[in-house]
Amino acid sequence: MIEEKKRREETMECPEDQIIYDHERGEYVCLLTGEVIEDRIIDERPEWRAFTPEERERRARTGGPLTSTVHDRGLSTAIDISSKDATGKRLEPRKRLEIRRLRRIQARSRIQSSIERNLAQAMNELDRLADQLYLPRNVREEAARIYRLAVEKGLVRGRSIESVIAAAIYTACRELRIPRTLDEIARYTKSNRKDIARCYRLLLKELDIKVQTSDPVNFVPRIAYVLGISPAAMKTAAEILHKAREIGITAGKDPAGLAAAAVYIAALLHGERRTQKEIAHVAGVTEVTVRNRYKELVKLLGIDVPQQ
Repeated sequence: MIEEKKRREETMECPEDQIIYDHERGEYVCLLTGEVIEDRIIDERPEWRAFTPEERERRARTGGPLTSTVHDRGLSTAIDISSKDATGKRLEPRKRLEIRRLRRIQARSRIQSSIERNLAQAMNELDRLADQLYLPRNVREEAARIYRLAVEKGLVRGRSIESVIAAAIYTACRELRIPRTLDEIARYTKSNRKDIARCYRLLLKELDIKVQTSDPVNFVPRIAYVLGISPAAMKTAAEILHKAREIGITAGKDPAGLAAAAVYIAALLHGERRTQKEIAHVAGVTEVTVRNRYKELVKLLGIDVPQQ
C-alpha cells in the first residue's frame, strides 16, 4: 500500500504554480515532491543591478533594436564624441585628434555602395517628412520597409528619392489607416502631387500591396482637435458618417471632404459654429467641396440644422 502510494506520487505531474526556480543552483524544483525538474539552467540575467530606467539604460551593454528606418538597420558602431575616457579623465589633444579621425573613417565606412547611399538619403528624408507630419513609429517602420522593397526591385531607378519616399509614406498611412492626404504629404516635399501619385500607383502594382478605402471617420478627430470642437460634436460627426455609409452616399467621394462636412454639421447642431472656410483649411479641401458635401448630407439624411 505504501509502495503503491509512493509510485503514484512519483508519476504525478507537478502543477505549474508549484514549480520554483532556484537561482543559486540553477534548477527548477517542485514544491510538492521536491523533485528537480530541470537543472544546469543558464542564468541569462545581467550581473549588474539597476533601480531606475535611466540607470538600466546606462549600464546596459547592448545597442538599440534593429530598425528599417536606418540604412544599415542600426547595426553600425558609433564612436562617442565625448572628450573623456571611460574613467572620466580628459583626453590628451593628440588622442582627441586620433578619435576624431577614427570617427570620420567610421562614418565613411558605413556607406560604401550606391544602394547604401540611396538608402541613407531616403531614410533622412523619411525622418524629416515623418516629423513634419507627426507620424507614429509604426508608420515610419512600414514606410521604410516599403521603400526597401522598391529599391530591391529597382523601382527607384530613374525616379526622385523624394517622390518614392513620399509615396511609401502615403502607402503606409493607407495600410495603417492614418488620416493623411496626398496634398498634405506633397506640401512638405519638393515633388508635386502628380509625381507622388504616379509613384504610389507604381508601388501598389509592382509590390502587390492591397490598401483599403480611406474611412472618413478617421479624419474627424484630427479636424475637430485643430478646431477645438467638443467630443460630443465629434461623436455626432462620426454618427452622421456612419449613417451616410449605410445608405451608400460615401462611395466615390473624397473622405476628407465628407469628414469636413460632417464636422461642420455637427458643430452647427451643438452650437459650436465654425465657418466653412476654417474647416476646409484644416481638412485640406476647398470650400466648394465642404459646401457640396454639406448639402448632400443634410438633404439625403434629413438633418434639420439650425438657421445660420
